[in-house]
Amino acid sequence: MSSYTPVSCDLQDQLESLATLRQSCQLVYRDESGEQHEVEDLIVDIYASNHADFLKLQNGTEIRLDRIESLNGESAA
Repeated sequence: MSSYTPVSCDLQDQLESLATLRQSCQLVYRDESGEQHEVEDLIVDIYASNHADFLKLQNGTEIRLDRIESLNGESAA
């Protein structure tokens, strides 16, 4: 696993708000191999593991936060 780069507090706050309010969101992210994915689902958990932050979607997908490229059409950078 490549080293984790912490995400902005704004992105973290947006993700936590969506999870708390149980609102569906659209995410574009890259997996460990660099392949881009787009998904729309509910965030059911945000957690830390192995010195990195992750989110878990209702469909079971787990995404490392620093791999998120956009949230609801807005750049995550």
